[in-house]
Amino acid sequence: MAIVVEHDKRRKEILEKSFDLFCREGYEDVTFQKIADACGITRTTLYIYFKNKKEIFAWSIKQFTLDLEKSLLRIVKDRSLSSEQCIRSICDHIITEEQKNPALFTVLLSYLIQVRKTGEDPDERVRRRTVRMRHLLSTLIIRGQNAGEFKRLPVKDVEELLYTLLESAIFRLAVLNQRDISVVRTSIDLVITGLLKA
Repeated sequence: MAIVVEHDKRRKEILEKSFDLFCREGYEDVTFQKIADACGITRTTLYIYFKNKKEIFAWSIKQFTLDLEKSLLRIVKDRSLSSEQCIRSICDHIITEEQKNPALFTVLLSYLIQVRKTGEDPDERVRRRTVRMRHLLSTLIIRGQNAGEFKRLPVKDVEELLYTLLESAIFRLAVLNQRDISVVRTSIDLVITGLLKA
């Protein structure tokens, strides 16, 4: 059992160090050798844990999104919060994470462009990583409607609008290099306020 625990611990350390390396240097500039060097191991040892750079990057992003999802689930499960407060907290938390990690989203954009160049579907990759977050937003909208807190609007449309605004924040940070995304926060506030029954 100790070997499995040690293996998992080493794997997690590799992912954390790789994540930092990708954020500092960008997806294209990071090599398998650079990852091994950053982790203080040989390439041969690194192959025990991962087959290539692409797999390491995918697992690094998965780890980041899983950690984010755990934070969002804590908000959703807090029954002392109304549905409105939960949605506001979730959107605020996501945008705050985006602002703390702009280099990550720049690297992610570069990675998705590489995925598209290989003929794969980048939209599928993004959907797989965001499906739970989108589900949480839908759940809160339905919860708010059932509690009489929100107007009866098409859940999918409202969720898509909120998600699109969150994507807009990423675009402004990663592509346009805008650090002030208060306009996105204001837009989200308008959408949430518009959900409330008068």
